[in-house]
Parts: sequence; C-alpha cells; structure tokens
Amino acid sequence: MIERSPLAWKPVGAVAASASVALLLTINRYDYHRDELYFRMLGSHPTWGYVDQPPFTPLLIRACVEVFGDSVWAIRLPGVLFLAAAVFLLALIAREAGGGAVAQTLAGTGALTTFALVSTHLTLTTGPDLLVWLAVVLCVMRASLRELPRYWLVAGLVTGLALYNKHLVILLLLTFAAGVLIAGPRRLLLSPWLWAGAGIAVVVGLPNLLYQITNDFPQLDMASALAENKGDEARITLIPLQLAWLGPLFVPVWIAGIVTLLRNPALRPVRAFGVAYPLMLVLLFAVAGQPYYTVGLLCALFAIGAVPVERRVTRRWILVAGAAVNVGVAILTSLPVLPVDLIGDTPVPAINQGISDQIGWQQYVRQVADVYEALPAQDKPNTVLVTGNYGEAGALDRYGRDLRLPDVYSGHNELWWLGPPPESATVVVLVTQGDPARATAFGSCDLKAELDNGYGVENEEQTARVFVCRGLTGTWADLWPSFQHFD
Repeated sequence: MIERSPLAWKPVGAVAASASVALLLTINRYDYHRDELYFRMLGSHPTWGYVDQPPFTPLLIRACVEVFGDSVWAIRLPGVLFLAAAVFLLALIAREAGGGAVAQTLAGTGALTTFALVSTHLTLTTGPDLLVWLAVVLCVMRASLRELPRYWLVAGLVTGLALYNKHLVILLLLTFAAGVLIAGPRRLLLSPWLWAGAGIAVVVGLPNLLYQITNDFPQLDMASALAENKGDEARITLIPLQLAWLGPLFVPVWIAGIVTLLRNPALRPVRAFGVAYPLMLVLLFAVAGQPYYTVGLLCALFAIGAVPVERRVTRRWILVAGAAVNVGVAILTSLPVLPVDLIGDTPVPAINQGISDQIGWQQYVRQVADVYEALPAQDKPNTVLVTGNYGEAGALDRYGRDLRLPDVYSGHNELWWLGPPPESATVVVLVTQGDPARATAFGSCDLKAELDNGYGVENEEQTARVFVCRGLTGTWADLWPSFQHFD
C-alpha cells in the first residue's frame, strides 16, 4: 500500500505563484508569436475544426480578444492559469506515488522547464495539451492505485474535451494500453469502468470526430505534410531533445521515475507508464512525429521520479541548488527576459524558436506597407496582399488595418480556405521566401523589398522578400489551388 501525505499546499503554492509571476512579468515583452497571429485570424472564423487542428485555441484567443481587448497580454492570460495548474497536477501525481512535501515541491518545478514555460507563455495548443496529459495520468493513477474506478470516467471526460484542442492525448492512451499488454496488469483492460470512460470520450469528442470524417480527415493530411517536410529533422533530434525539454539537471529525476515504475511493487498497477515512454519514442521515430509529443508523459515521469529522489537525497541543499539552476536556465532561454535589442547577439533565438518567432512583426508590416504605399494610386483599389505563410498573413491582418492595407490572403494551411481573392484583384503585393513561389500565376513579379527585423534575429521572415506582381495568367478561381500548401 502507498501511504499518501497531505498535499503540500504552501511550498507547492509558492512554486505556482513564482511560475505565475514569471509569466506575468514577461507577458507583454516582444510581440505575438507567429502561431498566435494565425490563431487570432482563425478565431474570427469559428467552426468545429480546421484543417490543421481542432478549434479550442483559436476560439480561446477570440474570447480573450472580445473580453480583454486585442493585445498581446490579453491573449496570454490563460497561460498563467495553465502553468499554475500544471504545478499542482505534477505535485498531485507525486503525491499519488507516495511523495511527501519535498517530492511534491520538486515535482511542481517540472512546470518551470523549457517546454512548459514556452507553451504557457505563448497561447499555443501545447499549453492546454500539457494539462490534459497530466490530468489523464493523475486520473489513471487514482483509478488504479486507490481502486477508485470512477476516475476512469473522469479520464474519459477529460480525453473527450481534449480532442477539441489537440488529438495527441490518443498517443498517450495507445502507448499506455500497449504498456499494459506488455507489463500488466492485463485485467485492467477488462474493467467496465475503463470502457465506460472510453465511451464518454467518444461521445464528448464526437462532433470533432464527425468534422474529421466529413472533411476526409484533414489532420492526417497535415500529419503527412509534417512528416514529409520535417520528418528527417524530427528523427535526428528525437532523442537529444528528450534530454533538453525538462533541462539536463532534471534528466536523472525522470529516469528515476521510469525505474521506480518498473521496480516498485506498489506502483505495479500503473507500471505501464514506464513502458509507454520508450514505446512512444519508437512510434514517433517510425512515423516521424515531432519530438515534443512526449513532453506530457515526460513531466509525469519526472513527478513520479521526485519520490525516490526525496527519499535518497538527504542533503536538501543539493535539490534546491540543482532545481534553481535548472529553472534559471529555463527561464532565461524560454521567456523574453533579455531586452529585444540585445537578443540577437545571444544564442537564445537559435536555442528557442519560440523566441525568434516573436521578433519583428511590426517592422515587417511597416516594410510591406511601404511597398503598398509606393504603388500608383490607380492600382491600389485593385490590390491585395498574398503571403507565403500564416505568420506573415496574421501580422498583416493584425497591424495592417491601422496602416490602411488591403485584405490579406494566404494558401498556407487553413487560410487557403478563406480565399481566393476577388477577381477584381489584378495587382498583388506578394510576401514570400526566396523567389515568387507561385510565379507562374503572374505575368511579372518585381522585387521591391527584403524584410529585416532590425534586431539581427534569424527567423523565417528575415529571408522573405516583397514583390509586386501583375498580369494574372488565369482567373483567381483557377489559380488558387496552386497556392495551397501544408506545413
């Protein structure tokens, strides 16, 4: 039997409060992330799903804009709550594994790590998804270790709701089920409560599933595109990034979590989580999945590993010093701590793309506006903006209205469905990487500008160029399919 200590409210609450303060102090620095700009556009077109993701995060951003205003800090407020909740969920997982106050507090610091900080500082799908994984793990532990089968129903409800944000929780459930088949206890799969929970997940998530069916499973097309465009990189970085997501100093802790699950008889009912992690790595390598897909389970393993660490490391100053260094490095590399005019001279943008993708949007929009303003007056009523990616489109949509720029279109992911431009559009200000990607659609494209954020930070837009294109070679209805691309 596992003896459970009371939840260590004060130290865990202090960790949650510190995490919240870190996000609040940096919430308004730099600018939007490219994905936030994209989700902001999608939120203006609510639907049951989009070609590249379910609707929750775009609609969350839409709600924040409606309630708090159209600003960076407004859309990032939910992330503060997500991070604080993650701290407590990690502490509760450690408690279920028998952890006392030290283990629970150490487990909570797992939320103050690179991936979790980036995912909650920015309003991305990964923030809510992290909470979902931790909540499901906690429910499974309570259902199995305490023999409280009603928690399978809660796990099913959480899973069904999660499908409106991201489908990755299915990866957790599949690998856990495979782990049960390999390491037991196999009788778990015969539980009517477990299957009732699965039924709840299907019913709650049914509208999202129906969207996928009626639209020919667009998420599979998106996954295929990611595997084709980023598959080699994903396979190469899969293992190295596992050592980086929670920080190098925390690696021994989550490894201890795996060992504890496999060796501690008291944790045998949830031993499958220790097997699920290597199975997940094998599966991701096989399908060229993104390395960050493991982070939710990795955090849970860290929380479980905090329990043997509490028992074996008697010199508490070692834990405090190690956690402080790990958290400090994570904050420095994950949050916009450094002044924006200095960040280009540091390795941070190369380490964390989430930082580089927040740099320069207003400068880029101003440079596109200069190209538009230089057009002859007779061309402007017939001009539209077309971009190569959704970040550029989102930035022009957000900042272009104040500069009286025309409507923006893009063939990238879901934005393709918002086109094509009107047939009256005979002049295009085209923002794209390299040469005009759709040059055959135009009779001529003249280079007018090269984008520069002015901070020396490398991101996709630092290589982008701005063209003025004329002479459509067909109607927009005929040409628009050639603009579609997924990545």
